[in-house]
This record gives sequence, structure tokens and C-alpha cells, in this order.
Amino acid sequence: MAAETPVPGASGAGIVLVTGATGYVGGHLVARLLSEGHRTRVTVREPGRETEVLALVRQAGADREDLLEYAVADLSADTGWAAAVDGVSHVLHVASPFPVTPPENEDELILPARDGALRVISAARTAGVRRVVMTSSFAAVGYTVKPDAQYSEEDWTDPDTEGLPAYHKSKVLAERAAWDFVEANGGIELAVVNPVGIFGPVLGPRLAASVNIVRSMLTGRMPVVPLMYFGVVDVRDVVDLHLRAMLHPKAAGERFLAVGGPSISFLGMAEALRAHLPAAADVLPSSELTVEEMREAAKTEPALRDAAGLGGRVPVISNAKARSVLDWEPRDVTRTVLDTADSLIGLGLVTPVGKP
Repeated sequence: MAAETPVPGASGAGIVLVTGATGYVGGHLVARLLSEGHRTRVTVREPGRETEVLALVRQAGADREDLLEYAVADLSADTGWAAAVDGVSHVLHVASPFPVTPPENEDELILPARDGALRVISAARTAGVRRVVMTSSFAAVGYTVKPDAQYSEEDWTDPDTEGLPAYHKSKVLAERAAWDFVEANGGIELAVVNPVGIFGPVLGPRLAASVNIVRSMLTGRMPVVPLMYFGVVDVRDVVDLHLRAMLHPKAAGERFLAVGGPSISFLGMAEALRAHLPAAADVLPSSELTVEEMREAAKTEPALRDAAGLGGRVPVISNAKARSVLDWEPRDVTRTVLDTADSLIGLGLVTPVGKP
């Protein structure tokens, strides 16, 4: 992982608890905390998963495993959370269920996301933790269509939006529940980070859904793409924003959109990859479905329903608040996409075209 500029005020943190450390953001986050000298405690759902965290940290190049400790706690149960937050100054709640396929019953996603967030925040409040930073999502901000397609932290996805996927609804309801809890009970600060599609260097073979888009393009499994524009942010910048939200006095009580720049389309992403990896030109997608074709395909392919519903709109997603309040400076979107591809190739998760 490339060296990062330490976040101002980082020395003011004590033990930092991270949930979801075996995930994409969580792994990068733990590595960054360790590299900056933070005592870091991570939760694992069951004993034995510590090795997964260590593998991610080592891949990221963090060399302070002596600062790393573990607690066993599951979002679906109260057991273990009191011990997990004991002596902790800040909590970074990154964990949230994200299934490979949509569940038959949306409560399978909604309940652990919402109730898990409340367990973490309630336990943290009882233990005297100063602040919780919760990872939410643009799914909680911008999935109710607006005529002008402009989105800021003032916007909320309506959970009753027709056809809203269970994952998106879970993010809305979990974040709403967190804000409601803090408002009703007080005694703890909350800040929320709402990332768009997260890309960037990977730390292991378990790939985020967003990163799998790049992998599918590079392996020829996505010959045609939908006409759809979306926000992109680098995982390293998402981590940086979490640390700023953890420590900056003005972050308390605020939510921050994490987006690297203007929205990009699937085809635009493919074109950037083609220019960067010309040997892969023949396998990368070179055409996109029309709005009419997407609407027809969406009748039998649930994955296309979001794109069909947007009808080719280009969302304008503001990162002005994170920039102005927290001095956050994200990477260029195209650079992030290319770094994603280079990382996949570097770890052997994609075989470069023309090589055995």
C-alpha cells in the first residue's frame, strides 16, 4: 500500500475498535491505523479468523502487528460487545452484511444491518467511547431518483422506493436507526461516511462487487455493458475519510459523501482500461446497451433493474463537504480504476492478456 500522509490529530486517539476488518475497506483501514501507530482492536465473528486479518495487513505492508488485538463479537448477538469496546476511545463500524445474491426475505439483510449497528453504538456509549464512525453508503443517499440527479449529504434514499433492493434498504434503515439512537440517548458522538462504488488496490482474493466489475471486464466476461453512470472512490481515500471523521472536531453529528470526482460510465471505465492496457483491447467491452434494451433485459435480469430505472442519467454527487470540513483530497477517478486493474494483475487474480 502506498504511503499515506498521516491524518492531523491522529495521536489523540487511544485504542480504536474496527468491525468488518476482514472486508475490503476494513482490511485497508486496519493497515492504515497500524502504520500510523494506533493500538487497534478488531472484531471477528468466531475464533480462528484472526489469520484472515493478518493476511490483509501483511499484504498492505503494515509492520506493526504488535499493536493489533482481537475480540470475538457478532453483529447478530449481544455477546462479546461489552468486552470488545472496553477501554476503546473510538469505534469504526465498517461491518455490514452484503450477500452475493439477494435474499428471499429482505429482513435477512435489514435486521442484522440495523440491529448490529445499534448493538455497536449502544455498547460503545455504555463504555464511554467518544465517537463512532459508521460506514454507510451512497445507497442511503441517492437511490430515489431526483429530476436534477444532484446529490449531497442532505439527500436520503426513500426506503419505500419501488423496487429498491434489500441491500440499499438495509443501508438506509441502519443509518437512520443509528442517528435516531444517538439523538434519543445522547452520550456519544456519531459521524457517518457514505461511499459510492469503492475501487482501488486489493489485498486478497476475496473481491468486493465493485472490484469484480474490473476483473470481469479484463477477463472478457462483460462483452457488453449497460448504459449507466456511477460514482467511484478509492478505497485508500475512504480509509482516509474515516480517520478524518474519527478525529476532527467538526465531524461529530455529520455525514460525508465519499466520491472521487465526476461519475463515470461502464463504457468510460472500459475505455480507460483499454488505453492503459492495450493488449487487453479485444476482451474489454466496446459497446453498451441502450435504455430500451436495458429495460427489456431487466425483466429477466434483476442486476440490470437499477440501470434501467436510471435511464442513462448522470448523477452529480458532491464531495464538497468532505473537502471543506475535513480537508479531504481524493484521488482522480481514472487513476483509481487503473490502480484496481494493476493490483488484480499484480496479485495474479487476472492473467495479463498475451501472457501464459
